[in-house]
Amino acid sequence: MMDNPTNYSNGNPYLQIAPVHSNGYGPSSRRPMSRICDALSRCGKRVDDVTRKAEVFADNVWHHLKVSSSFTDAAMARISQGTKVLTEGGHDKVFQQAFGVLPGEKLLKAYVCYLSTSSGPVIGTLYISTKRMAFSSDYPFWYYSSTGQQQRMYYKVVVQLDKLRTANPSSSRINPSEKYIQIVTTDGHDFWFMGFVSYDKALKQLTEALQCSRDSSGDIPLTTV
Repeated sequence: MMDNPTNYSNGNPYLQIAPVHSNGYGPSSRRPMSRICDALSRCGKRVDDVTRKAEVFADNVWHHLKVSSSFTDAAMARISQGTKVLTEGGHDKVFQQAFGVLPGEKLLKAYVCYLSTSSGPVIGTLYISTKRMAFSSDYPFWYYSSTGQQQRMYYKVVVQLDKLRTANPSSSRINPSEKYIQIVTTDGHDFWFMGFVSYDKALKQLTEALQCSRDSSGDIPLTTV
């Protein structure tokens, strides 16, 4: 549960507490059972492929789930997000509905992870496009507005690539398998992402997207530390 969202932004222009609408992102929208069954059926057809790769991803998936304070909640979030992607027609559609689309923008990749916040890790999806880096929580949170009304909102971060200064890889000194990506904006705000299932791929894609953005704008080359 969250307090007034303004308490969480701390003047950060990249944080958003997005309201839950009836367009597939809130309690008022319930997908027809036929669509859910169809999505689960298509998901089942991919079981064989997933099984072959299980050994490769097992450690990363386990780490991803255990970052959450509740293993069950994390697992259910992954199932919910996976079903949403299938029913909506792919990550591109989910990204567009959650964040809109800029002229000429193309989604590059989406990665499941957590955003580190003052109230603990928030499970969600990191989207990397040709123009933006965006994160949205997998499910909404309850919070009290300034008027005392309880509402459900999604936790989001949206930063245009030309506003990002660095993407820094990091890891825990105690447990090197716990890896992070620190994002620093040009005006000094930073965000920490963790619990990736595909950490190396996410870091590589983000670094390449930032470099392409800088190349197109004629800025100095991107450096990571």
